[in-house]
This record gives sequence, C-alpha cells and structure tokens, in this order.
Amino acid sequence: MKDTFLLDIDDTLLDFCRLEREQLAAVLASFGERADAEIAERFHAINDSLWKALERGEITRERLVVVRFERLKEEFGLHTNAAALSVCFLEAMRAHAYLFDGALPFLQALAARGRLFAVTNGASRVQRSHMETTGIMPYFKEVFISEEVGAQKPSEAYVRHVREHIPAFDPARTLYIGDSLTSDMVCAKLLGVAFILYRPQGRPEGWNGLCAESYPEILTFADGM
Repeated sequence: MKDTFLLDIDDTLLDFCRLEREQLAAVLASFGERADAEIAERFHAINDSLWKALERGEITRERLVVVRFERLKEEFGLHTNAAALSVCFLEAMRAHAYLFDGALPFLQALAARGRLFAVTNGASRVQRSHMETTGIMPYFKEVFISEEVGAQKPSEAYVRHVREHIPAFDPARTLYIGDSLTSDMVCAKLLGVAFILYRPQGRPEGWNGLCAESYPEILTFADGM
C-alpha cells in the first residue's frame, strides 16, 4: 500500500503552459513588442531546453531566466532589454496561476490515503505564490523547492534532501507522480520509489512504464499498488 505521495507541481497540478503563453504575450505587448503564437511557441521551446540544461547542471537558474529572453531577442529582433523582460515576466508569472480541472478533488483523494509532499524545480516565490493562491498548499506536509533546497531536481543532492526530510521515509510505501521523464522519472528512480507518468495528451513514444491520462486513472493505479 502506498501512503506517501511525492507530486510535481507544474504541468502535473498547475497549467504552466497556459500561464507561460498568456503572461509572455502580456509582457511583450506591454513593451510594444511582437506577441503572437509563433513567438510564444519559440519561447516555450527555448525555455524547455534551458530547464533541461538546468536539470543537467549546465546552466544556473539566474542565467536561465535572462538567457531565454536574450535568445528570443536575437531571433526575433526585439528591442527591449532581456533583463527587463525577465524581471517583468517573473512578476507576471508569480501573480497568476491556473489549476487543472480535477486537480483539487485529486489532491483531496490522495490526502485521504496518506501524506503529500511537493517536489518542484520552480522558483521559490513563484511556486509558493501559486500554491497559496490556488488553494493547494494546505494539502502538502512539506514543499521541496529546488531553489530552497540548493540543488536541482533530479540531482543526487536534491534526492538526498528529500529522503532525509520526509519523516519515516519508506520507499516501498512511496509513490511519485509527475509529467517529466527527464526530471520526475529520474528523481523517482534515484529515490527507489514507484513512479506514475502523468500525460493527459497520451503515452510518449518509447515509454513502457505506468502512464496515466487522468487523475482518476492515477488513483486507480495507486489503489492497486
């Protein structure tokens, strides 16, 4: 039986893609810059690649938040300073959040089964603001944010911190739920715990592990463990 649950936040419980798209457009427009679907799509690709580089320890968070706008500025000929765009974008991201439909009942159902812990690479101020404003913070016993931990998920240092700060941690009774194979799955493997990939858009090619396309499906998998 699983009674300890580790949950990723962005794109598992919160709609990060929608937030990123809407706030990027708002910030660019406020500076009189181009703000269309093409630039949003390119920013998402740049941002995703940089976050994966962060997971591998190839870039710092401080550089990442500016570099993504430096690359966007170079590719699209933007006129605004990249650092200024970065500051405004982070503030806009902190001020808004979108909870996926069904996420709250899902957390309530999991909380009835055991303890919940958040595991996230998001920026501390942004993540805590999002969790508070969407009402999900009270469901978690503790929140492990990489910026506060001082190590990126899924590094061994991050994993060690999580393991050491969960009282009576038992891998056999723990289930990790997340949307990323490069971060969440690796983190679960290093922790030695069961993992469910959450992908509403369907199973990714080549993934043979557990994959849930809905919150009820996650609960069904969990109940069978």
